[in-house]
Amino acid sequence: MTRWLFMAVLALALPSSARAEPLRCDLTLYKPSKGLTAAIAEGLLVVSWQGDRGRELRMRLTVSEGRPVIRDLAIRSAGTTWTLLGENLAPEYHVVTGVRRMTTQQADPLRAAGVEITQEVIDKNRWYAFWDAPLEIPPPPAPGGRGGSSRVLGGPRTASEIRRADATFSVSSCRVKTDGASLEVSYPGLTMGIFAGDLRFTVYRGTNLIRMDAAAKTSENWVAYKYDGGLGGLTTALTPRVTWHDTGGHPQQYAFGGVRNESMVPLKAANRVLVAEGKNGSLAVFTPPHTYFFTREVDTNLGYVWYRKDDAGRYAFGIRQAEREEVQQYVDNFALFNAPPGTEQRMGVYFYASPEGAEATRQSVLGFTHGDTFKPVAGYKTMVNHFHLRFTERVRATKSFDTPVQDIAAMKGLGLNIVGLSDFHGDLHANDAGQVRFQDQRDYGEATRRASDADFLVTPWEEPSAYFGGHYNILFPKNVYWTKVRKEGQPFSEQDPAFGRVYHTGSADDVQKMMDAEGAYWYHAHPRTKGTTGYPDLIFDKAWTKNDRYLGVAFKPGMGMDLSEARMCEWRCFDVTDTMNNLYAGSGLRPKYIIADIDTYQKGPEDDLYPNFPVNYLRLDKVPGLDDWTPVLTALRNGDFFVTTGEILIPAYRLEGTGDKRTIVADVEWTFPLSFVEVVWGDGKKIDRQIVSATDLGAFGTKQFRIPLEAAGKAWVRFAVWDSAGNGAFVQPVWVR
Repeated sequence: MTRWLFMAVLALALPSSARAEPLRCDLTLYKPSKGLTAAIAEGLLVVSWQGDRGRELRMRLTVSEGRPVIRDLAIRSAGTTWTLLGENLAPEYHVVTGVRRMTTQQADPLRAAGVEITQEVIDKNRWYAFWDAPLEIPPPPAPGGRGGSSRVLGGPRTASEIRRADATFSVSSCRVKTDGASLEVSYPGLTMGIFAGDLRFTVYRGTNLIRMDAAAKTSENWVAYKYDGGLGGLTTALTPRVTWHDTGGHPQQYAFGGVRNESMVPLKAANRVLVAEGKNGSLAVFTPPHTYFFTREVDTNLGYVWYRKDDAGRYAFGIRQAEREEVQQYVDNFALFNAPPGTEQRMGVYFYASPEGAEATRQSVLGFTHGDTFKPVAGYKTMVNHFHLRFTERVRATKSFDTPVQDIAAMKGLGLNIVGLSDFHGDLHANDAGQVRFQDQRDYGEATRRASDADFLVTPWEEPSAYFGGHYNILFPKNVYWTKVRKEGQPFSEQDPAFGRVYHTGSADDVQKMMDAEGAYWYHAHPRTKGTTGYPDLIFDKAWTKNDRYLGVAFKPGMGMDLSEARMCEWRCFDVTDTMNNLYAGSGLRPKYIIADIDTYQKGPEDDLYPNFPVNYLRLDKVPGLDDWTPVLTALRNGDFFVTTGEILIPAYRLEGTGDKRTIVADVEWTFPLSFVEVVWGDGKKIDRQIVSATDLGAFGTKQFRIPLEAAGKAWVRFAVWDSAGNGAFVQPVWVR
């Protein structure tokens, strides 16, 4: 039976003439449980929950002039009185929208393959654009001159395409819903320009986390957008300063002694965390660690948190995205999020309440990302590939191969054990047919050897993208001398007096023969977008794809980032791999895999690397030596690894049983509260899945999942885990029979 409870709206910071209206609050889907409750008390919706380390939190909610308001947020430890962290806190959201276009970068490989660029082709691919910047208006051509070449299809962008809007509210009701160990309060009546929907607060038993969402839809097509969000109404009486660490790692603070701000003040804060601190405790605001970030060419910190002084004693704070890239070279590469019509975009902001000081609170927040590092797991080594650093050229310029570069130091600091570089990408002599390229390769190999260390290996790999179709990475077990050019009369292979065995390749067959001879493997970079648009689909039937030297595709999320989706890279990464495994089922081939891959340029310790770094955990007891990387390739080829954004780990996985009665067994560890786990399979024709809700599992837990699998008719199966912040981890597909 529907239970509607009515409560009077308190007048908060309103003139005395303002009248309260009754608010209807639907508790039909609320299920009271120990440590997670909602109730009406004194005209307020009171949400209480058990936090971490024995703390209890309370958020009392009301509505003022149609706007949801946190009447107060309080925390207490066992046996103590409530401590206020904020009063009359008002949600704020701001959105900027533009128009999504398909890029010439996507069209070029399709045209090269003979695909006509029709409107249907444009509409299929434009959601996955990378070199698109919907908020960047090109300058007008000089008088008498011609406009520069465009990276996008269609007419030039105009200022009228860009629209900005703040959230407004017309709230008269709320809904309370329990989902496992979480409780959600939603307020219909949010409008934000072309978006409309709900404002939501979600709390989780067992942690001090609060998630706020603008959950909104648009009916317009081809919308690209960014959002900022936060809370206004914080007071210097309760939290008189905000603190953060700058990109150099130094603590900073602002005590609101300056003038009133007319707009938000963006901060380039390390780890994307800003903390409001007072004598009674602290309230942190921070971004979702990965889903808030669409892919860019670089990882520079663009200032993802903000504050705004509103008057002498009041301020606001929150999270933000910039409107453009700061590095001039990449201003046309700032793709934003996608909002396909009718999809509910979940524009999340995280808060963490604590009775402790700012630094302790900040460290509690960093616990959700292991301090923005990849946690060591016994029996595994972390590995990721595809960095265009111009590494060899830069080391050569120092006149010593012993000179370290900051990029490598930054990646080592993340907890990476194996880093694959991708020189010969606009640098060195990629298309030389002989000695010059061979010398580059020798120097590249020597420089990476000297950048390596105990438990840390740097490999001289490449993204050659020659002959096969699309862009791809090639991984050798040692430094191999080869060219992408085979001149008339050049042999495929020869013994060079200076470099030993060398190869000259001029076709897909040549590259395949070289990989067979040297034990190399390859996989597609950024599938179905950029220079791999249309691939690997266009070559599903080619011999070099239907080959065990071809491992599969990169897990490169963030191109086509859609905040309505429950999984990262759902169509580009998972669908294409599942499709291939259906196609090749029963062929005798090994399964195709999804390999974490980065594809970015220069970086340093001051940059914000973690959000765009999924990694592979390879089952290796130790990092291979400097000159033989075969164990890395063996683990990849055998699918003996899992991929993660960092917050979820799968240290053990197996498919138990024989015949038709099997069991998926997976040991999982996580930080953010979980959302669901899934078993995905194919029968050679269609893809299906079983989703198991995991919302009853709170933050920072471990569990062994045992999921029965009826194997009859199934060709392959894989397992994945997704949490409430959109983070994920997955193992590789295995043949069932």
